[in-house]
Amino acid sequence: MSKVGFIGTGIMGFPMAQHLQKAGHELFVSEHRSAARPELLEAGATALPTIKAVTEAADIIIIMVPDTPDVEAVLFADDGVAAGLSAGKLVIDMSTVSPLETKAFAQKINALGCDYLDAPVSGGEVGAQNATLTIMVGGPQTAFDKALPLFEVMGGNVTLIGDNGDGQTCKVANNIVVALNIEAVSEALVFAAKTGADPEKVREALMGGFASSKVLEVHGERMLKRTFEPGFRIRLHQKDLNLALDGAREMGIALPNTASTQELFNVCAAKGGKDWDHSALIKALETMSDFEIG
Repeated sequence: MSKVGFIGTGIMGFPMAQHLQKAGHELFVSEHRSAARPELLEAGATALPTIKAVTEAADIIIIMVPDTPDVEAVLFADDGVAAGLSAGKLVIDMSTVSPLETKAFAQKINALGCDYLDAPVSGGEVGAQNATLTIMVGGPQTAFDKALPLFEVMGGNVTLIGDNGDGQTCKVANNIVVALNIEAVSEALVFAAKTGADPEKVREALMGGFASSKVLEVHGERMLKRTFEPGFRIRLHQKDLNLALDGAREMGIALPNTASTQELFNVCAAKGGKDWDHSALIKALETMSDFEIG
């Protein structure tokens, strides 16, 4: 069993950390911002005052925070991960952040004699709770092999994509597909309902054909039931699409549908919906169509 430091026990990180505990790994968490989750402490986790202290106590450090600047702060603040590292430790960033910045982070950690993996996840809160996350990994094979037992506790589909940064690139690609699929399902349900068809029956029929998808299954139901409590917040999907669009500008790639879907998320955000679930993108189309499906 491993000594694991876990930084970032929010919507996603909390259940991921719990799975590691239940599998018998020794867990260390930081109280640098707020008190540690009592459920983790009751199950045997050790709370320490700083990220540096967590890093010193653990052999493997997992980071699960919202954005690129957050990862940079966790890694390189005065009391951060880098300050507590000693040669041979493994740092795993499971956040979704910039692929280019990830390469730079990895180089700095490697210079300290430690391995670095970028291992962003897909599957949302439900996937984190059920340990069915898809985990997309960038980094050296030896580090991947060391981390694999931990990944298999948290996820059901684990793939080493390539070098550092490639895991993040895969996650950006994933979130392009998810966003555009949400947009397509939203358009289909608004179209069906506006023309007078029962959108629930339309979704049921589509689930049996080539249009079937996980988004149609899960988020189509959310759209129909109007249950937009966040599993994955719009503001976080906006952040991920910005990573795609920023990268596209740098490389001269055209992502027209990604850009238009981002604008629909912007409509939701303008309506006060930054913290709605990303399936609430349908509300932007409903606003533009002056029609609500349910």
